[in-house]
Amino acid sequence: MLLKNEIKKICELQRIMAENAGTGVTRSLLADFKINDGFACILTGIRRCGKSTFLYQLLALKYQNAFYLNFDDNRLYGFDHTDFSRLDELITESGCCLLFFDELQEINGWERYVRQKLDENYNVVITGSNAKLMSRELGTKLTGRHLDRELFPFSYKEYLLATSLSQGEESFKSYLDKGGFPAFIKTGDERVLSDLFEDILLRDIILRYGIRDVKGLQRLALWLISNTGNQVTATRLKQAAGVSATSTVMEYFSHLESSYLFHFVPRFSHSFRSQMINPRKVYCIDNGLISVNSVSFSDDHGRKLENAVFVHLRSKYKSIFYFTGKHECDFIVISKGKKPLIFQVCYELNRDNLDRELDGLFEALDYFNTREGVVITLNQTDKFTRNGKIATVMPAWKFLS
Repeated sequence: MLLKNEIKKICELQRIMAENAGTGVTRSLLADFKINDGFACILTGIRRCGKSTFLYQLLALKYQNAFYLNFDDNRLYGFDHTDFSRLDELITESGCCLLFFDELQEINGWERYVRQKLDENYNVVITGSNAKLMSRELGTKLTGRHLDRELFPFSYKEYLLATSLSQGEESFKSYLDKGGFPAFIKTGDERVLSDLFEDILLRDIILRYGIRDVKGLQRLALWLISNTGNQVTATRLKQAAGVSATSTVMEYFSHLESSYLFHFVPRFSHSFRSQMINPRKVYCIDNGLISVNSVSFSDDHGRKLENAVFVHLRSKYKSIFYFTGKHECDFIVISKGKKPLIFQVCYELNRDNLDRELDGLFEALDYFNTREGVVITLNQTDKFTRNGKIATVMPAWKFLS
């Protein structure tokens, strides 16, 4: 429990800090970010991807009169549900009708409070670092009253703005290695990403879910980040992680995905059961995390390129699959009411891999009855046709732009 004057002082200090922090690189999400009356806007994303800075941008560029409070603040330790009444008084005194709450999910009973503010005709924007926690609580208390958006680490276009580099192969190779976490781009200190990796495991998973086998989770996460782009199953990884039960590995998969650290892409099938039992391909949220934390001693540019393309696609679409028939195609993007988008990723097309890469793409095009697909490479441009189908080859830096 906190005193009203304590909460007020913290609000004032946080607002000063927000105003002095600067807005940094203007995020692409800002252009179409809308606040709708009667709905809570929920912004989720991995820890340290820039959610707080995004709120600063909203405050500075769009909504200067919003009430702002970041609950991930040591000075708010002890804030509990009884303090919401004191917070209410401060909000009323401020005269603000728009509320920005950063990391509000740390407070028990937050979902009831947000529902109350919506019923009182306030507009509310909330950030959080855990997709599953947010969705579970929103589903019980805010059904039909929330609209969700996701924020990712810097895209390639945002990376160019942050570094003042020019669009092209050299800047893309730099992005391919460094990734898009703002603090790492600013400092270049690898400890930022090694500490972040451990912090996500500890704060977003181990402490939040009461994980007892800490070493098992750490071994699993280390294996996954060292094998990005590979197919994985819980049964096969049980031994590698030193975990006794397949169900425990599946539980860890769920927590790792909810924290946005990893994404698990299913094999395409019209059968949901088939999607569940077939191996999934694992991708990491950021190439910089891979570069710093992977125990793989080979610098696999091909897998980093595939990972970067996945993150780019995932920032725009949620239904992404890989395809396997006689051959394999990397990404199938399914959008309701539209033809599937089909992508193959290859760092460099050459005589040894050309047939394999094109066979996978054209087989997917035939299966989905789609006319054109894209082969994404580091720097090549070309076009191939087969039975009326077209494979357009383009450099990754153009595709991600």
